[in-house]
Amino acid sequence: MTSTTVLSWITNFGDAGITIPVAAGCALWLSTTDKREALVWIGTLLGALVLVGVNKILYAGCGVEIRSLDFRVISGHTMLTSAVWGVTFGLLAGSRSVRWYRLGAAAGLGLGALIGFCRVVQDAHTPIEVVAGWFLGGGIALFFLRRFFKQPRKMPGSIFAGLGLLAVSTIAYGHHAPIQQMLVAYSPWLCRWFDF
Repeated sequence: MTSTTVLSWITNFGDAGITIPVAAGCALWLSTTDKREALVWIGTLLGALVLVGVNKILYAGCGVEIRSLDFRVISGHTMLTSAVWGVTFGLLAGSRSVRWYRLGAAAGLGLGALIGFCRVVQDAHTPIEVVAGWFLGGGIALFFLRRFFKQPRKMPGSIFAGLGLLAVSTIAYGHHAPIQQMLVAYSPWLCRWFDF
């Protein structure tokens, strides 16, 4: 395996093609305990996705960037990895014991940092873009998990949920969501329409 292949293999875990189905699986699992919390999870993740999407539209279509910081766009791979895998691992660990959710979240944030590092090495992002994605995704994961586990909870069916999330991630792994291509294709039109 070449280093490029290894980097691609790792970054595939942060693609929207795998993280969005896993996030939906977490929402389904959460809804068995508390439908409101499932909506909070989806809402916070959607909010972050909108922020990243608007940021990418402004760069790709309107040329908005902060050159002095070498900042163009928030790393979507890093944000999604930190948020989705942070919450996934946090819920799985917390289902065994509430005290363990932090360990699970730390594993997800560690994976987010690894994917961010790979994105910098691949020249897809600058370090500041990856740090922004990591803080955004990590902030969402920690916000949600602290809120969810504020009161003791027993997550039902953790073995089945874990196996289901493993199945979803195995099936979705390697599939790439065409979000980046769509943003690049339609951003100039959107910026012209909004008169940027």
